[in-house]
Amino acid sequence: MSSGLLLYLPGSVMFLALLIKLPALRRDWDQPLNRAACTLLAVGAPLTFLASPSTISTVNRLTGVVNFSAPLVFGLITVFSGTCVVLVLQWRGGPPRAVRQATRLTAAVFGAVTVAIVVLFVIGDAPVERVRDLDTYYATTPWIREMIVCFLVAHTVGTSALTVLCGKWVWRADRSLRPLRTGLALIVCGGLLDLAYLAAKWASVAARWAGRDWVASADVALSLVSGAALLIGAGFIVPLVGGSAAWRDFTQYRRLYPLWKALRGAAAARVRTVPLAWWSPVGSRLIHRESFIDDGILALASRFDPAVRGAAYEAARGQGMSETRAAVVADAAVLAVACRRGAAGTEGEHPSPYRLGGSPLGALAREFRTSPIVAAARETA
Repeated sequence: MSSGLLLYLPGSVMFLALLIKLPALRRDWDQPLNRAACTLLAVGAPLTFLASPSTISTVNRLTGVVNFSAPLVFGLITVFSGTCVVLVLQWRGGPPRAVRQATRLTAAVFGAVTVAIVVLFVIGDAPVERVRDLDTYYATTPWIREMIVCFLVAHTVGTSALTVLCGKWVWRADRSLRPLRTGLALIVCGGLLDLAYLAAKWASVAARWAGRDWVASADVALSLVSGAALLIGAGFIVPLVGGSAAWRDFTQYRRLYPLWKALRGAAAARVRTVPLAWWSPVGSRLIHRESFIDDGILALASRFDPAVRGAAYEAARGQGMSETRAAVVADAAVLAVACRRGAAGTEGEHPSPYRLGGSPLGALAREFRTSPIVAAARETA
């Protein structure tokens, strides 16, 4: 993969995350957390494009200033790092006044560092264009050296703050919030990659200060920073997409497949359904699948055996399951046996048909597919 694509891909991911986040920003503009997250994405998306070696050469040529991209990219990275710290402050919470003061102080400090980067570049001398290794090549050049240190310090502080906070949060977050936990884990992995990139840069710069020519591989450094950007961008996307109504509908639609597959024959024999068009939204597809499953359950109601339910319920309770889950397992066993008997053409109808206990379809589908108790009942039917 070319060096350009390595950075264009994470930039596209961050831009997509920004597009997903913008409606929430318009609705909740008064929420500092939303503003900080959108600012982070708005800075990060173009940053990854501008940091590409091909883009660096183009910007230098168009501006007519050798290494013009250096203060541009370093300044944007400093703003990105400051926004990471602000996001950490907003996530951590606390007294509103204290959070506001800390946010303003952070903005002032990182803003001053950004200005310092530009000023130091202007008064310094960097006559040779360096697309990949400017920081190590000019590590001993007066004023440019200070510019590089300002950049590395700001970047290290911002990435460390974001990584540490997300690392703590991922362990504290409720395990049921899978999209959030996944997003936080991706951000932590991205932060660790970025810290590895920074460690390599610090080591290379320090080696030049010591009079040694120990330059970290530019390709390795580029791979680390592009991978970090990709993971951090994905970390912001996953909670936004995974927590959306459309994603929840799709997840439920997919989880109901085992029940739909088992009951479609019985449902089709009972009612005639209108097929959906290929462009039908996932919400309509979910309603259609749930209705289909309900029709199949009603069609098999006369084959439900209370004895099967009783045996499955006792087996589930004997394994230490809660009453609620044991009831779901029992309903799934009844349904599995009814499906098997219906497929075999076995009548076995009961004068007073047993009705299922109203278990949620998602839980019913999960136990129908995975429970050993249900599998045993199905095999013995």
